[in-house]
Amino acid sequence: MDALPSKELKAILHSKRANIYYLEHCRVMQKDGRVLYLTESKSENLFWNIPIANTTVIMLGNGTSITQAAMRMLASAGVLVGFCGGGGAPLLMANEIEWMTPQSEYRPTEYMQGWMSFWFDEQKRLQVAKQFQVARVEFIKKIWTKDKELQAEGFYIDDQDIERTINNFSSKIMTMQSVGELLLAEAVTTKSLYKIAATRCGAQNFTRDHGHNDLANQFLNHGNYLAYGLAATCLWVLGISHSFAVMHGKTRRGALVFDIADLIKDAIVLPWAFISANEKMSDHEFRQQILQKFIEHKALDFMFDQVKEKAVQKFALDSENES
Repeated sequence: MDALPSKELKAILHSKRANIYYLEHCRVMQKDGRVLYLTESKSENLFWNIPIANTTVIMLGNGTSITQAAMRMLASAGVLVGFCGGGGAPLLMANEIEWMTPQSEYRPTEYMQGWMSFWFDEQKRLQVAKQFQVARVEFIKKIWTKDKELQAEGFYIDDQDIERTINNFSSKIMTMQSVGELLLAEAVTTKSLYKIAATRCGAQNFTRDHGHNDLANQFLNHGNYLAYGLAATCLWVLGISHSFAVMHGKTRRGALVFDIADLIKDAIVLPWAFISANEKMSDHEFRQQILQKFIEHKALDFMFDQVKEKAVQKFALDSENES
């Protein structure tokens, strides 16, 4: 079988690709023009195909290896590959996935240029940060209004406690005078949503702690890492450096990934982490649930739309001012 040319491998837009893979205890290789992963057992070895043209991210967990030939094909298809711990967490080096990004000098320039046209202006950065928070709230409203499975678990957007939390944050966003104030308001809002979700799912005395071993905290960590993978993919495809955050610390190299992931975390990851913990799902079951919800609610599409809109919007505004 002849390998497909790279232009055909990239025919499906990243925002439309369906697959995110987490693999463990296997070997990723190239065979007969395809990328496969090999699992070994006492009785037999099994090969499984990875449809790379329809894949955005591959996360390599415990006991994995990848061949140079497979990596070359993944690079041709524009697939983001990273190493991580079991279940997607902890991230390597204790702070981040070591992503192997298939570099291309022909990625779009307009979005990075548009981003840089406002990034060095503190007030413009703050304005974009506010816009992201408005979009984040609107996404929560949209998802929690139409997701019947969430409603079956007691998450109704017009419930008094949820409505009050969302409206309080919404009313404050545009009045914030600094990123620090915005981060504080966001933290208070997320803390309230944790409490709401914990109450509905019977998680008594819940405390958010990345190091705790309870299922809710584990699933929050796990789901957030998956959201970071989507955000990293979005930024890489658009050619925007992870360094140019609008909210999280500017000294953190991947901070913009956190900004973009925040767009979807509260709407999807947060409630399903508590629901899954209450149902005592396994890591695998939770991961499948979250990935299904990302696809169902077009989370990656939403990230692309928001980032492109902000970059082009600010670039266009600057052009108008100069003229």
